[in-house]
Amino acid sequence: MRDGRMGRSGRIAVVAAIVATAAAGCGIVGGGSPVERSLDGLSVSSPRFRDAAPLPADYTCTGKVGNPPLRWSGVPQKQTRSIALVVDANNAQGAAEVHWVLFDINPLTTELAQNSVPRGALQGMTSSGRVGYSPPCRPDDTYRFSVYALDSKLELKEGANLRETLERIAQHTIARGRLSAAHIE
Repeated sequence: MRDGRMGRSGRIAVVAAIVATAAAGCGIVGGGSPVERSLDGLSVSSPRFRDAAPLPADYTCTGKVGNPPLRWSGVPQKQTRSIALVVDANNAQGAAEVHWVLFDINPLTTELAQNSVPRGALQGMTSSGRVGYSPPCRPDDTYRFSVYALDSKLELKEGANLRETLERIAQHTIARGRLSAAHIE
């Protein structure tokens, strides 16, 4: 493999891992999937909550703010062509639920403002069948804010099918990072 990129067989393994982990409820994208190579790590943080701390209620279905602000660093600049964000939850019953898919973010972007979508970025379908940020509601779930550096734009339209969007993210991921909220405040 040249330039640290994954070959066709590696991409197929990632897609298979996504489908398997989603079906098992163990995560949606990048949750310890068995892939043929390790990915570079990104650092993901928020000025509103720390990793493993509760998600502030402002960013839930009882709040009025929308998505929390996020920051990331460590993006491999030479290979990255776009950034994607997936917000998902793993509930006590082991079922995974996607609350937001944001993709085709400019690769030079390093933060996401509260209740915003960066210019040029697109949003995909969520588990609820909606497009856009679908605020979490279950107080005891773990919510994951995963950022992916991709070697390509996804070339999908606004409102793209959830499964197809997640598969494309997996096919093009070269680095990833995650910020988790243990439950809702």
